[in-house]
Amino acid sequence: MEKIVITGMGTVNPLGLTVEESWRNAINGVSGVGPITLFDSTSLNVHFAAEVKNFEPEKYMDAKEARRRDRFEQLGVAAAKDALADSGLELTEENAGRIGVLVSSAIGGIKSLSDAVITNHMEGPRRVSPFLIPMLMPNGAAGMIAIDNQIKGPCFSVASACASGADGIGAAFLMLKAGMIDAAVTGATEMTICSVGVAAFDRVGAMSRRNDDYSMTPQPFDKNRDGLVMGEGAAILVLEREAHAKKRGANILAELAGYGATADAFHVTAPHETGAGGAAAMRMALESAQANDDELGYINAHGTGTPLNDQSETRAIKAAFGERAYHIPISSTKSMTGHMMGATGALEAIFCVQAVREGILPPTIHYQTPDPECDLDYIPNQAREKKITLAISNAFGFGGHNAVLAIRKYS
Repeated sequence: MEKIVITGMGTVNPLGLTVEESWRNAINGVSGVGPITLFDSTSLNVHFAAEVKNFEPEKYMDAKEARRRDRFEQLGVAAAKDALADSGLELTEENAGRIGVLVSSAIGGIKSLSDAVITNHMEGPRRVSPFLIPMLMPNGAAGMIAIDNQIKGPCFSVASACASGADGIGAAFLMLKAGMIDAAVTGATEMTICSVGVAAFDRVGAMSRRNDDYSMTPQPFDKNRDGLVMGEGAAILVLEREAHAKKRGANILAELAGYGATADAFHVTAPHETGAGGAAAMRMALESAQANDDELGYINAHGTGTPLNDQSETRAIKAAFGERAYHIPISSTKSMTGHMMGATGALEAIFCVQAVREGILPPTIHYQTPDPECDLDYIPNQAREKKITLAISNAFGFGGHNAVLAIRKYS
């Protein structure tokens, strides 16, 4: 069966405005967490997040269009522009219908919606923006990327909470395998760092409140972990059928070799204690990649830094790989990027591509005190040089969604 390959990548995230900058900061253990600057967080319990720094939307789109787009859409358009440029894929009227845009978001334009609710209440409905609907809809970024680039194939967004990005990439993978399209612009974008977004995740009990010492949080898999740190950003990949990429002489970065997806069917926010759903998704991804356990050289964990998630994911890895689980290097790059919600899985897929290409595995920073319940190899604090041929990226979401991508070194 024909391979599906990755030919372009783009990202804007708390570690950088390019893939190269983000990757170098990741392998150097740089934290993207800092005080919230996007709004006044004084009245909230949480005053820090992982924001995208120095992002200027006008560098990627017309200033007038930028004003009509929510920040999550601006981020997505920017990452897509860079991914397409990186791929060298020429977009023409002839191939427009054979290219898909599957760019996801878990929540969409929550800031635009919350701002409009206040405007409606304080100033009346006539003051609500006529652009509100396209600014808030989760498929808005996908639609805008298609419009900006005149891409006319399948265009939609997957919403499966924090698995959205991985599931969207998985859907593109399956459509390419089925021959429905020749190429896809896929990934995810998210921006929930606003008053309502931070308050809502805090009320769920998921967020760290370490305001006096945020420099040491989040702490995935550490015994003293106390919750996730909210992040924002976008990550986009260009996928192609191998024959299509070769015909045009594309630079192939890696192979997207497999995809697995399951549901815990357990609880609306909590993961199943056994990790059975995550384990099944990992097994499915490896089977899809026609890989054996010995080939797997690295796991980019979901690793949010919440007590329940990290224990459950550790159990899932053990359930999936048995005794071999203790010999697979694992890291949570969320320790640096924060949790970018639906976009996280897409960025972590990019990190897996870089890991198989360069033979460097990014660390889990802030790891100080081992947890007896989390007793695997989490690559603490320092990146590790290790040549690998296959990596998997785990993305687990509220509602019990589990999505896993398998990425193989291309040859």
